This record gives sequence, C-alpha cells and structure tokens, in this order.
Amino acid sequence: MVIKGLKGVKAAETVISHIDGVNGRLIYRGLDIGELTKNHSFEEVSYLLWHGEWPDHHQLLQLKNKLKKHRELPEYLENLLISLPAEMDFMSVLRTAVSAAGPLNKDKPSYSDSIRLTAMMPTIIACRKSHLEGRPFVRPSAELDHVENYLYMLNGEKPAESQRKALETYMILTLEHGMNASTFSARVTVSTESDIYSAVTSAIGTMKGPLHGGAPSEVIAFLDEAAKSGNIEKLIREKINRGERLMGFGHRIYKTHDPRALALKSVLLEIASKDEWLGLSLDVETAAVSLLQELKPGRALYTNVEFYAAAIMKSIQMESELFTPTFTASRVVGWTAHILEQSENNTIFRPESHYIGRMPVV
Repeated sequence: MVIKGLKGVKAAETVISHIDGVNGRLIYRGLDIGELTKNHSFEEVSYLLWHGEWPDHHQLLQLKNKLKKHRELPEYLENLLISLPAEMDFMSVLRTAVSAAGPLNKDKPSYSDSIRLTAMMPTIIACRKSHLEGRPFVRPSAELDHVENYLYMLNGEKPAESQRKALETYMILTLEHGMNASTFSARVTVSTESDIYSAVTSAIGTMKGPLHGGAPSEVIAFLDEAAKSGNIEKLIREKINRGERLMGFGHRIYKTHDPRALALKSVLLEIASKDEWLGLSLDVETAAVSLLQELKPGRALYTNVEFYAAAIMKSIQMESELFTPTFTASRVVGWTAHILEQSENNTIFRPESHYIGRMPVV
C-alpha cells in the first residue's frame, strides 16, 4: 500500500518533542511548551532541546558566549551576501550562505556546529537586509542576548522590552515541531552520513516551500483586509460563505487549540493595549472563531500559531519577507537537535516507490 506524503507513518524514534494533536499539546523534552515560554529564555530552551536537560549557570553562560562569538561572519561570507543578486529571495540567500559556511572536510555533526549555525542565521538575515537597503550593516552586539541582538541588527537600536518578549516567545515556540517536512529533510540528509551544514541546507530548501514556511505572510494580507473592511464580522461571514479559507485558522495536526497560539496570545494580551494592530488581531480572532462555530459546526477550527505570529511580526514592524527567514532562524535549533539524534543512532532512510508505469512486453 502506498501512503502518499508518508502521512501517519512513523519513521524514527525521538526524545526531542511530542505533538498531541487531539489534546492540543506540544512537549519539548517532557515539558509542556506553555510553561517554557513563561520563565525561560531562547538560550535556555535551545540548550534543553540539544541536551535534554536545563543548563546550570556555568553552562548557560558558556552557551551565550559561544553564540556571541559565532555571530560575526567570516569576511568571505559577508562578501558572498553582498555579491548575490538583489532579486534573490531571503530563503535562497540563507540556503546559499549556510552551504558556503560548511567546512571543507566532512565532519560528524556536533553541538559546536549547532551553536554556530544558530548564531549566524540572524546575522546573515540582518547583513543581507542592510545591503539591500543601501545602509551600513549594524554589527552584532556582544552585550545583548540572542533575540534582542537580532532585533538590534535589523533596526539599529535596542528594542523595547515588549518587542523583545514578543519575538522571543515566538522563537521559542517555533524552535521545534516534530517530524515536519524540513526536519525530515535534515534527518534524511544526515542519515547518509553527510555533514550538518548539508543537512541544514536541505532543511532550508524544504522550509522555502509555501506549504511549509509561508503562512504568516498570508495572514497579514487577511488582517490588512479586515482593517480596511469597516465590518470585520461581515467580511469573515462572506469569506466563509464563498468557501474561502481563513488564513491563520485550523491546523493539519491540532484538532483543538494550537498550544503555540495560546502561548503567543498570552503575550499579546499583555501588550495589546499598546498596539493597535494587536488589538485588531484579537477582534478578528473573536469574530472568526464565533462564525466558524456557527457556519462550520463540529470542525474545531481555531487560531493557529501563524495567526499570532503574523500579529507579532507586524507589531515589531518586521517586513513580511523576513517572516519565513525568522522562522528558520529559530527552527534551526530543532533541526540540529534532530540531526544530532539521527547521527547518534543512524539508519539510512531508503523508502521504496510503487512502480505504476509500463512493463516490457515478454
């Protein structure tokens, strides 16, 4: 029997994360995601995913220092980013830069390389953005933590605490999400005993596809439409009646509330009064959920993480072309955790296909 897309097929064992779609739970290393965003930093949760335990003070300080060390790109890589065609999209730039950053010799995937890849992603994005805008590149700051430094490089000033908290929450929630398409690509590549840079390059190429990494941009368009409509409920009712999909609602895996959306919403509720866009997002959610229950009873269509991700990106004034690259800059932690896990107990992926073509005449 052929199972197209391998839907429902379990192809690996993992201790990294678990998705309970029926009950709306996402678990990192045995801990509910909602708890992780309340009191922990990007660096702490990254360490947890890589090692399976929380860092002590010394281990956390070591990780932060290594991330800061690897923020600076080698000169040849900066020159490459400047030389690439201006029309080349950010995901293609990331894919090319990561491939070029790999070592000349094939090395076994390591924790050190995981840190380096995580550290360099925001710098690649910020360096490329500044070049396209014709302004000097804002160098990484050794005084700021990972997420805060990313916003600083993008905008040239230290972000407000509400902006830092919103983006850090989003990035923690998108660090890891089971055997999704890009993670599977990374594990398949490293299962051939290829290097970690090749595996992450494969994952970026997969993330680039609009069915995987592009949803927040479409949510922005929906929210823009709602803002201009003058009657949010009427707009949404008409969309549903026309059979249009409401971007940011429903999820392939979660059959109830997306736990990542709930965690992001808790942050939005803290800062929505200071941001007109976030207030609009909450109004759209209320109207959409109510109308979906009325017009599509029994479907359990709730807001997903892309809906609130779009609201957060808009609130921190991040351009839509940076949404998927920013998603990638967080998901690289999950990819590398899976790459390390795969390489420690490896079996090459080699599924079979069912031939339905012609056979030679006997």
